[in-house]
Amino acid sequence: MHAHAHGHGPGHDHAPHSNERRLFWTLALTVVYMLVQAAGGLLSGSLALLADSGHMLADAGALALAWVAARLAHKPSDALRSYGYHRFQILAAYTNGIALFFVAALIVIEAMRRLHEPQAVLGTPMLAVAVAGLAVNAIAFFVLRRGDSNDLNVRAALLHVVGDMLGSVAAIVAAIVILLTGWTPIDPLLSILITLLILRVALDLVKRSAHILMEGIPEGFIEEEMKADLMREIPGVAGVHHVHAWVLSSERTIATLHLQVRADADAAATVQAVKHRLHERHGIWHSTVQVEAGDCPDHPPLDKRPHQ
Repeated sequence: MHAHAHGHGPGHDHAPHSNERRLFWTLALTVVYMLVQAAGGLLSGSLALLADSGHMLADAGALALAWVAARLAHKPSDALRSYGYHRFQILAAYTNGIALFFVAALIVIEAMRRLHEPQAVLGTPMLAVAVAGLAVNAIAFFVLRRGDSNDLNVRAALLHVVGDMLGSVAAIVAAIVILLTGWTPIDPLLSILITLLILRVALDLVKRSAHILMEGIPEGFIEEEMKADLMREIPGVAGVHHVHAWVLSSERTIATLHLQVRADADAAATVQAVKHRLHERHGIWHSTVQVEAGDCPDHPPLDKRPHQ
């Protein structure tokens, strides 16, 4: 006997669409500012602004990927993908996290080159464009921040925006120092500092998304505690084994288990109680429960196992 369950909390269907809209508007803001920054760099002759506009181009690509992933997540399951396209969001988050490492490497390489070969920087246009960039990135940050903080796809996009915000702050500080003292090395030095801060968060993003792609257990899930809870709270449960739990996407966790039901218990009612408990107490969105009347077919007794 097998049974399936899906759990949907309040507002479950609205959050993905909200995240999609937030990603779109963040992408639009990023593209507009990227064009303004490139124009400012060309007009002022500032290589720093042109280089940062290239950084913004990479971020725009990452945000576009995140937006496409959010849209694909709405597609229903089909013959090839029984769980639909939810996992694509995790792939996008992982890809964006890896992309942050490449972007950071390019920034550090450029910063080191500028430390060895200082270049003239026009402080006034740099300051003006940097202030405008900070305003645009702050708006994008608050747009995304109001989305689902547990969605790794949104989190990856938010990291790119945070990186742009920090870059704008660094550019403002550097422009002020250059205007007051003429000391240009401040620009690449601050760029390296901000890059190190971004890398620390990017590493956490890559680790979390890789854990999901490797079918790792949900965060906070402890198998023995779950087994003990089911046997303690549901009278009909005689035993629980062969438990597997993993994450489909940031808001969808899945579990399968084998269930032994007491002889005097109603098997169907016990299964429903188990699935309800898994959803309400352990946050399992989809569960598959196999009820066993005798020995487990996947783990036969020693005397019935084939000789090696």
